[in-house]
Amino acid sequence: MNIVCLDLEGVLVPEIWIEFSKASGVPELKRTTRDEPDYDKLMKYRIAILKEHGLGLKEIKKVIETIDPMPGAREFLDSLRELTQVVILSDTFTQFADPLMKKLGRPTIFCNTLEAAENGEITGYRLRVEKSKLTTVRAFQAIGFDTIAAGDSYNDLGMIQASKAGFLFRSTEQIKKDHPELPAYEEYDELLAAIKEVL
Repeated sequence: MNIVCLDLEGVLVPEIWIEFSKASGVPELKRTTRDEPDYDKLMKYRIAILKEHGLGLKEIKKVIETIDPMPGAREFLDSLRELTQVVILSDTFTQFADPLMKKLGRPTIFCNTLEAAENGEITGYRLRVEKSKLTTVRAFQAIGFDTIAAGDSYNDLGMIQASKAGFLFRSTEQIKKDHPELPAYEEYDELLAAIKEVL
């Protein structure tokens, strides 16, 4: 039995932090897991920048409401869900994900949680589990699923490499260069065709 595990940001929706960086005029917030492999280091950096600029959950959520899925993402996801089980494994946060899940037709998502003060200041974050994407894929495999995974960032490599089949989608030139063994695609129809072949 197969289950497809997809990353969210950069694969189905634009990178939330990049969109927020543009909207808030704070270029330092453009840094993502495509640039920084150490997630804890990245989140501590983001939280410090937000604090410095007096920005919090309210401001980020306002921008997220304006974000739409990438062109073709909803159709790709719908086509995939007709073929097999699909779960989105993301390092985003429950507080960010809801409006995006609504626009994507409410797929299942496993993600993390932000810690915030009453005034909306982001004070920290809680991972669902360590190395959440890889750990989740291994858990699915432990209960009898074959996993197929696709993502674009450093934090997706574990689940991609541990799966029966794994793909890079709209990844960086550096990641593609570092992992020539992983098939890399730019278009949803290519990725859908590649997944169909291994189902």
